[in-house]
Formats: sequence, structure tokens, C-alpha cells
Amino acid sequence: MYRTVSYSRRYHWPNASIAAGEDYSMDEQAADLEALLSGLEGGSAHVVGHSYGGYLALLVAMRASARIKRLVLMEPPVLPLVVSIPPKPIELLRLLFSEPNLATSIIRFAVSGLGPATQAVKSGNREKALRYFGSAVLGKRAFHDLSEERLEQARSNFIDAEFLGSGFSELPHSQVANIPHPTLLVQGENSRSLFPLLLNQLEELIPATQRSTIPAASHNMHEDNPDAFVHEVTAFLGQG
Repeated sequence: MYRTVSYSRRYHWPNASIAAGEDYSMDEQAADLEALLSGLEGGSAHVVGHSYGGYLALLVAMRASARIKRLVLMEPPVLPLVVSIPPKPIELLRLLFSEPNLATSIIRFAVSGLGPATQAVKSGNREKALRYFGSAVLGKRAFHDLSEERLEQARSNFIDAEFLGSGFSELPHSQVANIPHPTLLVQGENSRSLFPLLLNQLEELIPATQRSTIPAASHNMHEDNPDAFVHEVTAFLGQG
């Protein structure tokens, strides 16, 4: 049995919204997670992070390893491992020669998702931005199939400053490679190709990794197939 602590990140519902012009900083968000962990009994915990939350968990694992026991990363968007954000053409050209599948997936994500969503945010069309970004992350079919309740939750947590702020924190290869924790890398069977390809990058760098694929699931694997997801995660945590 595990005691589960779930928190709502800074600026996300039901917390106060971000002020106009304020930066949405990954470093600040990672510091929040570290502070939360330090306040728990023993000052550390198993950490399970999904998507953006997985990125933050990775940052804490790099910077404050004593706060984490075992690490579960569910398709974190670790693009800075291979390119800048937004990607520079020369970086993509080099990547096309070394890892063409990954380069193609990043280009597709930038052209069909991140780029149009950012432009829609700048023009004030948040619904259009959500549709572009949600379809790029989940896939058009999975985004279309979201319930109205789930869509409303996404709208409540869609923050313009995420697209207009300082963006992704750096992920130096040397620091990622020094992560000492046993790490489970989780992907959905039906996820967009970008995410498993990015998990490959983490698998090459982090010394102690395991991989798990959740069947009949996309990026929101914990919602698409919760029973399989819980089984995989608890089995992994039970090893330590």
C-alpha cells in the first residue's frame, strides 16, 4: 500500500491564475515540487510524473536527487535533449542525418502543433490553440474523443504563458546521465511517435531504466487504461 500525494501545480486550477506578463518558469515549478517533497515525512518519495509533470520530476531528479526514491516518467516532452525550443534549422538538419525518425517527429510536432498553437495564443484564440496543441500531443482521434468534462478540465488548465514564457529548462546530458534512481519509462501503445522516440533518449542516458508500454492507451495512459497503468507502476515501485 502506498500513500499518494497529488498536487495542483502553480497557476493551475484551483490555484490563482498567473498574472498578466508574469513568466511561466519550469525552474520555478521544479522548485515547487522539490519544496513539496522536502515537506513530506522523510523528505523524499517515489515520484510519478506525466508529460509536463514528468519533465519537472526529471529536473528534480537531476538537481535534488535525495528527494526521490524511485522515478516514473510518463512521456515527458524532453525535446531539449536533442534540439532547442523552438528548434533551429541546423539542429534539425543534423538530426535528420543521425536520427531521421526523431527529427521527422519533432518537425511534425512543431509544424502541426506547437507553432500553430503559439500563434493562436498570440492572436487570442485559445480554443484554436487548445485544438492544435491537444491534437499534436494526443493525436487527432484521441483529442476528438475527449469527453466534454475532460475538455473543460483542459481549458481550465490551458495557460497562455506556457507558450509565451521562458520555456523549457535545459537538460544537460551529463546531469541526466548522473540520475541515480531506478527509473520506469512509460509510454502508451497508441501514443504519437515522438514520445517513445524521446523516451529512447532518456533510456540511453539514465543508467537504471525499465520500459513499459500501456496497451490500448495514448498519451493520457493513466486515464485510457488505468488498471494496466497502476499494475505496471506498483510492480515497479515494489522492487525497491
